[in-house]
Amino acid sequence: MRELVKVFKALADKNRLRILKMLQQKKMCVCELAAALGITQPSVSRHLSLMKDAGLVSDHRNSPWIDYGLCEDKINQYAPVIQSYLKEWINDDLKVKEDLKKIKSLRREDLCSKV
Repeated sequence: MRELVKVFKALADKNRLRILKMLQQKKMCVCELAAALGITQPSVSRHLSLMKDAGLVSDHRNSPWIDYGLCEDKINQYAPVIQSYLKEWINDDLKVKEDLKKIKSLRREDLCSKV
């Protein structure tokens, strides 16, 4: 039951849900996610850490960045099921629609160079 609780806790935040919806579209670095969400990079990192621990996201070094994407490994039995349902959920949410439109125009080279 501990793994299921981790997954539900990871989903229990609107910003984490928004991150998952963006990562369904493409892999992104912390800078891109922070810019899209309008929150700080440390906040995004904390959200990603929780979701990684729950088996929802994974990271991959793409020097000089670390890209985050949906976890393709089966860390637990719950995360893949939730991910499959989440593809159909909240697609009509206005904020999610705005996020998906916004990430199309983000350029990590512009965002990360300011850090």
